[in-house]
Amino acid sequence: MSKEDLTMKFGTLPKKWVSFLWVMLFLGPTLMGQGQEFKLPGEHYFKTPVSRLWINTYGNIRLSDRLSWIAQTHFRFQERADVAFAGQIGQIYNRHALNYAFSKNFNASLGGVLRVNFNTNEILEGEHSAVPEFRIWHEYLFAVPLERLNFYHRIRIEHRWSKGFGENHDYIFRNRWRYMLNLKVPINKPKLGPGVFYIAPEAELIMQSGKAVMNSPMEDLRLHASFGYMLSPQLTLATGLMYSMGQELANGDIFNQKLTIRTHLYFAPDLRKAEDRHPAFK
Repeated sequence: MSKEDLTMKFGTLPKKWVSFLWVMLFLGPTLMGQGQEFKLPGEHYFKTPVSRLWINTYGNIRLSDRLSWIAQTHFRFQERADVAFAGQIGQIYNRHALNYAFSKNFNASLGGVLRVNFNTNEILEGEHSAVPEFRIWHEYLFAVPLERLNFYHRIRIEHRWSKGFGENHDYIFRNRWRYMLNLKVPINKPKLGPGVFYIAPEAELIMQSGKAVMNSPMEDLRLHASFGYMLSPQLTLATGLMYSMGQELANGDIFNQKLTIRTHLYFAPDLRKAEDRHPAFK
């Protein structure tokens, strides 16, 4: 087909489009002839959502004006064929760190995690019922207080050693890159404080990297909303619902889905002497 024929068929086209059509006329048959080497991405498969129940405690123990000890314990259950949500134990977390407050609106933490993973499938011969997982983590929390709202940006980086349940499985190393945006909105009073009910929507994206990560960089996308009550500056209770989805490590075309009821207990004891308990610094 000549250039004049192209003009008759398509009208006056920009030069870049005419050039593109000429390239496709010459290369199209070649590309079609190489169909055996050309692969489209696999179709994504979303598994049926698994229901879970998380019981979480978050401790922020004040040691000095700027230094705190983070102590968190999580009990995570998931459905079984005969019982939903709390059918069987899935993981137990122990997360600890030292936290340093650089200012009223920025703090950083560094610590370790011991997590016990339980085999939630039928345990076959040569498999363990539970295996430990180890992590080193650091976190950076930015608070953005507004007139009635509090925004929080959290960046958490985890260095993770985990393995499967088989007796011959070795530990693999991965990095996790996590960003969370959280919003706390008081309901019955203008600002957060004792006696306040609040809602807290949040979104967190968890990415992963490492030799074992081939085509599954998105480990989890979590969308969570909770309803809470602040009993005192040292004690808060909350509960909420979370939807999450993420790629399987072995096959990035397969996505897991989970629906989780989460309960939270936040406690913040102050170990400073009474005469050293100053108001929050600016």
